[in-house]
Amino acid sequence: MAPRLLPPGLALCALLADAAGLHGLSFWVVLVALPAAAAACFVGVSDGLAGSGWLVGATATPALFFLVLGSAVREAAARGSGVPTLAVTAVVGALVLYAVPAFAWLLEPLRPRPRARTTAARAHS
Repeated sequence: MAPRLLPPGLALCALLADAAGLHGLSFWVVLVALPAAAAACFVGVSDGLAGSGWLVGATATPALFFLVLGSAVREAAARGSGVPTLAVTAVVGALVLYAVPAFAWLLEPLRPRPRARTTAARAHS
C-alpha cells in the first residue's frame, strides 16, 4: 500500500511548493511524480483485472492523465511568468482522484450488506 501513497504525496508536495512560490521545485516534483503515478496506475488496473478491486485503477488512470497534463502545461509556460491555472488545477484534480478510494474505504462500514438466511428460516420452508 505504501507505493500507492507516493504519487498523491508528491502531488501534494508540488501543490504546497506552488503555494510557497517555489514554481521551479514544483515543476520537478510533478515530473518525478509521473513514473510513480504510472506504476500506481498499472498496479491499480492489474488489481482491478484480477478482481480484487476496480476503484483504485479507475481513479489512478485519470489521475495519471491529470499529472501528465499539468507537467506538459508547466513546461509549455513562458519562463518567468506565473504558473498556468490549468497546471495547478490538474494537480488538484489528481489529488481529488487519489482521495476517492480513501473516502470509499472510510464509508465502507456504512454500506448496507445483504442479510444471510438463517437455518431456522430454511427449516420452515
